Amino acid sequence: MNISIVIPLLNEDESITELYHWIAKVMQSNGFLYELIFIDDGSTDDSWQLIEALASKHQEVKGIRFLKNFGKSQALHAGFAMAEGDVVITMDADLQDNPEEIPELYNLIVQEGYQLVSGWKKKRYDSILSKNLPSKLFNLAARRTSGVQLHDFNCGLKAYQKDVIKTIEVTGEMHRYIPVLAKNAGFNKIGEKVVLHQARKYGTTKFGAERFVRGFLDLITISFISKFGKRPMHLFGAWGAVMLLVGFIFAAYLGIDKLFIHPDGRLITQRPQFYIALTAMIIGTQLFLAGFLGELFLRSKREGKNYIIKEVLD
Repeated sequence: MNISIVIPLLNEDESITELYHWIAKVMQSNGFLYELIFIDDGSTDDSWQLIEALASKHQEVKGIRFLKNFGKSQALHAGFAMAEGDVVITMDADLQDNPEEIPELYNLIVQEGYQLVSGWKKKRYDSILSKNLPSKLFNLAARRTSGVQLHDFNCGLKAYQKDVIKTIEVTGEMHRYIPVLAKNAGFNKIGEKVVLHQARKYGTTKFGAERFVRGFLDLITISFISKFGKRPMHLFGAWGAVMLLVGFIFAAYLGIDKLFIHPDGRLITQRPQFYIALTAMIIGTQLFLAGFLGELFLRSKREGKNYIIKEVLD
């Protein structure tokens, strides 16, 4: 199979049928053997009924229905698990991503040898203050922190080698950072393609301004995980050692001063250095314990999906 198209969605019943026919037209005109996987992330409208209708008529259409809304990352995780194509394309269901881009994205993976190609919506039809400006700031921070030089991390239109999506784990709210996850997993040939962005035709966006706050928090998380996720003791142990060293230095100073320099001076407990030493040693001990607990957790944890599938159409 040439292509798997993975489409997570939430309450997009107005656009699903039109999107299917648009994709089918592009696939057939290019002679691709493909599958189209819709992941209904707990929709409360008629989205699933439309997916069922399409699947009953077209064998290339498959569907996954979540019991409730678990989030885009979980939807992509389920779609990636089902995908069988040599190249996997992700896109949104709101008709703002253009299926006409798919053949060129496919060629960049197959012919140019890219492992991941991310779309770049260079010209956007969104509100400047509520979306464009925060998005630019977010992408700048993501580039500086991750070292992945992409202009648009959050673009839903992306293409992957099959090995990439079968290797990485997209959980939590990490769908924004799939290129970073791929890089951390060893997939370094990551490219970018300018893609057309279209104004939303139906409904309203499902994402508010809070997604940028969550995005920056996730950026801090993934930066930590990429550096210390496999070795938490390297971070907590290092800072723990620094704090313990500070504590022992102050304690040694107090001991020497009291025994040999000012034996008749103030009580040790009346001196601020005593509390600095005590606090530093307590914090150092806690950091060491955090590192040990992190190491124990890594060695005992079991990976598992954090969503519940209600129905599957395959």
